[in-house]
Amino acid sequence: MKKVVLLVFLAFVCFVPSTFGAVPAKNFVIVDATSNESFVPIRFLNGYNGISMTWTSTDQRIDIVKEQVHLTLFVGKTAATLNDESVQLSTAPFNDNGITYVPLKFVSEAMDMQLIWDKDSASVKINQGEVSASLPFINQGKNTNNSKPIVSEKKTFKVGKKSFNVQMVTISLLHPKIDLDVVLASDTIGKVEDLSSLAKRNNAAVAINGTFFDAYTTGEFKSPYGYIISGNELLHYGDRRTVFTYDKNNLVQLIPGDEFQDRFKQGTIEGGLQAGPRLITNGKVSLDVEKEGFKDPKILTGAGARSALGITRDHKLILITTSGATIPQLAEIMKQAGAYQAMNLDGGASSGLYYNGKYITAPGRKISNAIIIRNQ
Repeated sequence: MKKVVLLVFLAFVCFVPSTFGAVPAKNFVIVDATSNESFVPIRFLNGYNGISMTWTSTDQRIDIVKEQVHLTLFVGKTAATLNDESVQLSTAPFNDNGITYVPLKFVSEAMDMQLIWDKDSASVKINQGEVSASLPFINQGKNTNNSKPIVSEKKTFKVGKKSFNVQMVTISLLHPKIDLDVVLASDTIGKVEDLSSLAKRNNAAVAINGTFFDAYTTGEFKSPYGYIISGNELLHYGDRRTVFTYDKNNLVQLIPGDEFQDRFKQGTIEGGLQAGPRLITNGKVSLDVEKEGFKDPKILTGAGARSALGITRDHKLILITTSGATIPQLAEIMKQAGAYQAMNLDGGASSGLYYNGKYITAPGRKISNAIIIRNQ
């Protein structure tokens, strides 16, 4: 009897589309650069603001329903229906790496969704009533599953007459195996821990030191400076400096500190931390340390060990460490590295970068917090 039940179960699984199987949790919109058509994964729509969806495997039929609106589409076919009325789509739904995509324009118009495209963050905000979500978008053909999720390399960048040896790790954020997190030393505010210990304890493939902290206090409690968010929970408050954030789809953004509280109240920020100053805005070097609240007169002239992060337009996270650089020089390095947005992290003796089980830049002290990347 047990064998019969098992065979029936296995047969059922074989006919369930991979969209409902062990698929990556991240959602993103695919854009066809030639036709300018965009496509959204059906798994994102399922459950979004009361939308329900059913899939019929025999004819690859997709039914999307909300209240009085009923859409029926078929993978590979441009024939569809809207409330039983025949509709001809300009492009057909398709499968890609086990995920089914449907035309976003057709669905959004039928479901009364508002689309707001943000080219600077390469994302689209989908609003329906009081509910909204932002999804990263990529050009069709950029197969995130087939790319290498993490690349580590040593590079040399020249700024003016000076050359800088840089340790650089690049992470493909939309790769299904990549998971971002912000972690605390000993899982507690005010503690410190070796970066390698923190990384190994959290099963990190990559780890870089995070925000500033009171490293020179004689007491055991060494308070971090600025916002720290992990697991959708605000662990520490901050000020006006730049905040690095990410959501459940690994859409990463740099937010001014004075805008952070309003953004956090929207409930989409999964994690992040505050450091600064900001180095790159929309592909251009941008340094406004006074606006961010930095008061040290040597902030722009002092040279030392540096850590920084950058975001590319195709959703890659660049983590770098270097030595002997001023903040303006660091900004030029990040621009040459391909960052479209970038910010400084804690530096000096805190500067450290861990990859694949070992240091590629060893910090000179224990640290308070870190950004980590897991390769699941």
